[in-house]
Amino acid sequence: MSFNTEEIVQNIRTEFEFMLQGVQDSDERTADQMERALFKQLLGLGAQMMLLFFQMRAAQSTRTPQEADTGAELPYHSEKKRDYYSIFGKLPVERPYFYASGLSGVSPLDAELSLGDDCYSDLVREMAEYLGVDVTYAKVGQIFQRLLGHSLSSQAVSSLVNTDAVDVERYYEQKPAPTVADEAAILVVQADGKGVPMVRETPTVHKTRLGKGEKRSKKKEAIVTTCYTIAPRIRTPLEVVTSFFHPDESQPPPSDQRTRPQNKHVWATLDGKDAALQRLANQAEKRKGGHIQQWVALTDGCAALQQRVETHLPGFTLVLDFVHASEYLWTAANRLFGETSPRRDPWVEEQAGQLLCGHTDQVIAALHTLLHKAKRTQAQREALTAALTYFQRNQPYMHYDQYLARGWPIASGVIEGACRHFVKDRCELSGMRWTQEGAENLLRLRAVAENGDWDDYHAFRRERRHLRLYGVPLPNQPAPEQQALAPPDSDKIIPFDHAKRQAHTTLNSEQLSRAA
Repeated sequence: MSFNTEEIVQNIRTEFEFMLQGVQDSDERTADQMERALFKQLLGLGAQMMLLFFQMRAAQSTRTPQEADTGAELPYHSEKKRDYYSIFGKLPVERPYFYASGLSGVSPLDAELSLGDDCYSDLVREMAEYLGVDVTYAKVGQIFQRLLGHSLSSQAVSSLVNTDAVDVERYYEQKPAPTVADEAAILVVQADGKGVPMVRETPTVHKTRLGKGEKRSKKKEAIVTTCYTIAPRIRTPLEVVTSFFHPDESQPPPSDQRTRPQNKHVWATLDGKDAALQRLANQAEKRKGGHIQQWVALTDGCAALQQRVETHLPGFTLVLDFVHASEYLWTAANRLFGETSPRRDPWVEEQAGQLLCGHTDQVIAALHTLLHKAKRTQAQREALTAALTYFQRNQPYMHYDQYLARGWPIASGVIEGACRHFVKDRCELSGMRWTQEGAENLLRLRAVAENGDWDDYHAFRRERRHLRLYGVPLPNQPAPEQQALAPPDSDKIIPFDHAKRQAHTTLNSEQLSRAA
C-alpha cells in the first residue's frame, strides 16, 4: 500500500474547493442541512490530511541502518504497516522498518510520532475515557458511532480505561499542593464507604427466581475520601436549628460570608480503609502550612473509620456529622410518636438544639428515661437503644457548640454527595458488575475528571508512556491548541489549484478501507 502525496494534496484541495462551493451555492439548503453536510465532509477531509501527514513523515524518515540494543546493526528491511485509529476513522500508516534475523525489529518513526503500543490515538482514547467515566462503555461506542460514524466496542473502551489509569497515582504524588493564596484556613478531611456490585469470582448455579435476601452479585466497599480547605463561618446553635427545621425563616449569609470548599480533592478505592486513609493523610500532609490554622476530620460515626482517622491523621479533630446524629433522633421520634404526629417535629427540634448547644449528656439522659418507661414496644426500644448507643460512643466528637464558635463545618455533605455521585451514579447502573481492577481504574480516572485535572493528567500520561516505550523523554512541544492557533508559515503554503473536482479521483473512505 502506498499513496502519492501529490495526489493526496490535490484531492484535499479539490475537496475543500467543493465544500467552499457548496457553501456559496447553498441558497436552497437549511442551516441544519448545511451543518450536517459540512461536518461529514470535514471528517473525510481530516482523514485525508492525517494520511498525508503520515505519508510525508514516512518519506522524510531515515532508511539508514539502526543500532540495536545489543550494538548490532539493523538494516532497513521494508515499509511496515500499522493501523492508527483516529477520530476520523482507522488509517493505515506505513513507516520504515529495520530488522535483522535473530534481533527485534524497530520503527524509529513510531518514537518520533510518539505512537502508543496499540492503535488508538491519544485524542480518541481521551474522548472515550472522558465519556466512559460518566456513561456505560457500551454507550460510549454508541456516541462515537452517532457523532463520528465509527464505533468502539465496550471491550476497547474498558481496555483504554485500564491502560490509561496506570499513572494516576504517580501523577498525584508529583502534583504540587495548591498555592497558599488559593487556600482557606481550615483543612477538612472526610471519608465514607459505598458498596460497588462485583462480579462473583466463582460461578454459581443459575436460578430463575432468587430466594428472599439473595442477590445475583456481591458488593465490595469503596472508601471515598476528600480533602479541602474552607474559611471559618461562625454560627449560633439557633441559626443551625432554624436552617434545619425552618428553612423558610432562615436568613442566608451575606455573599462575603459564604464559604465554599477550596481545591477539593476526591478519591475512591476498593483497597480497604487503611489504604484509603493513608492516601488521604498523604494528601493532607502536602497541604499543611502556616496558612492552615485548624484541622477537622468529619465522619458519619463509623467506628472503624474513626479509629483509622486517629491513626493516620493525628492532629485532626474528629467531628461527628450532625446530619447523621439527627437521623437517629428522627428514627426514635418516628417510633415514639408516629410519622404524622404533631409531637414528632418539636421533640426532634428540641433534642437537636440540645446537641448543638453542647448538651449531649442531657439528650442521652432523656433517651434513657424514655427507654425505661413502661409499655414500650420492641420497635421503640430498638430505636431508642440505637440512638443511645450511637450518642454515648460518639459523645467525644459532638462538641457542636465549640465547633460552631470556631466556624467549623459540622455536616459531611461533601463526602455524602461524593459517595452518591462519584461511586453510586456510575458504578451502580442497572445490571452493572465490576472486577476490582476494572472498578479501581474507572474510579481513578473519574477522580481525575472530578478534580479538574483531566488535561494536565493526560499530558503527564503521554510523557510517561513515551518514556516507558522509547526510553527517552517526550520532546517539549507547545500544547496542541497553541499549535493550532499559531500563524501559518506563508512560505510553505502551496497556491490553491482551481481544477475541477470531477477531474480528480477523491481518496474516499472506501479507498482508505481497502488500503487498510
